[in-house]
Amino acid sequence: MFTLPSLPYDYNALEPIIDAQTVELHYSKHHQGYVNKLNELIADTGFKDRELEEIIKTADGPIFNNASQIWNHTFYRNCLQSPQENNQPTWSLLEAINANRWSFEKFKEVMTASAVGNFWSGRTWLVKNPDGTLEIINTSNAWSPLTLDKKPLLTVDVWEHAYYLKYQNRRVEYVTNRWNIVNRDFVEKELEA
Repeated sequence: MFTLPSLPYDYNALEPIIDAQTVELHYSKHHQGYVNKLNELIADTGFKDRELEEIIKTADGPIFNNASQIWNHTFYRNCLQSPQENNQPTWSLLEAINANRWSFEKFKEVMTASAVGNFWSGRTWLVKNPDGTLEIINTSNAWSPLTLDKKPLLTVDVWEHAYYLKYQNRRVEYVTNRWNIVNRDFVEKELEA
């Protein structure tokens, strides 16, 4: 049986970028709902004793969708922290961004544009490819880089429930403001793992 991973901060920790009500609903209703549904779906299957990542890589249909959404939401939450002024990347991440022929400002611009333009309910990801290069990709619905042999480093959740209470249809504002709450230490840890 899976349990809802602990929220790594208080509901109000991301204010004023993301309000406490959005964090609480997103976590206690959406994220918890995926955990509940996955447990129900795998109760009498060969998946009940498997790790979450293994389920994501081998399942399909509703089992895949719910397992992947649990993982995606957990990863998303770990990518965030309380607002930081001038929230610049760590040196290792900056070197990796520069090796991709991006300045940090250009990287933010490209990732923001990708997230704003992501037509689907889904996520925009910064990933590390098997050859060590960085790439920005969009996924829809429950898909994640785990299914593509890419190492996730950072994600932007552009499902409307991640921002709609505060920003309504102002996705550009939401995505732009998110840069102030990126947990750069988490991203660095993922880069070096």
